[in-house]
Amino acid sequence: MTAAARAAAAPGAQVIVIAKQPVPGRVKTRLTPPFSPRQAARLAEAALADTLATVARVPGVRRVLALDGTAGDWLPPGFDVIAQHGRGLDERLAAAFGAAHAGLAVPMVLIGMDTPQVTHGLLEAAIRPLASGAADAVFGPASDGGFWLLGLQRPDPGLLLGVPMSAPETGAVQFARLAGAGLRVRRLPLRTDVDDLASACAVAAEVPGSRFAAALRPMLAGLGRPAAVGDLAAGGLAVTRGG
Repeated sequence: MTAAARAAAAPGAQVIVIAKQPVPGRVKTRLTPPFSPRQAARLAEAALADTLATVARVPGVRRVLALDGTAGDWLPPGFDVIAQHGRGLDERLAAAFGAAHAGLAVPMVLIGMDTPQVTHGLLEAAIRPLASGAADAVFGPASDGGFWLLGLQRPDPGLLLGVPMSAPETGAVQFARLAGAGLRVRRLPLRTDVDDLASACAVAAEVPGSRFAAALRPMLAGLGRPAAVGDLAAGGLAVTRGG
């Protein structure tokens, strides 16, 4: 294949999933209680598997997993795995963007493992303005005050380092960084991260056929919440609040 043919065949964008290996005690700790660390890890693995499966459906992109830990059988084929580097999440995000761009210098969309309800259509909507040059950044706000997606034309650690992570003001500060740098920012719809029991139920109700919802149902039944199980099976939203 000639250099021109290789360039024509190269992906025009890439999707990065930043994730932790779903090890009990290290993931979804805000779900313990009511669930055990092992149950919380199962939910984390299901959410991650749903997310990776969705990314695998996005056509014409490079797929990257920035992983803290070791990949398991939940990882589908077609992903380049890179290690996370840095102490705080701001450093890890900046490093993931930098490493992905060093591997392929095309626009990047990064998501976490907390939104198993994300669709390939939403990811394509995030990629399009970056790939076309219509936007310099894409920002997906989360209902807890953070963000569920960040897309950049090129890496810039200054856009991320020092942003307070896992705080109510995270999303506002991050968006202000993007806007303050003079970037043209495209906003995406608000989404809910899986953090606690209420948000887990809300997300599972959005995608009742997902691995995540299937993993959550028996755990809710074990808590004596048959109504919640029924709501999830029907795809209702009656369990979006409350423990």
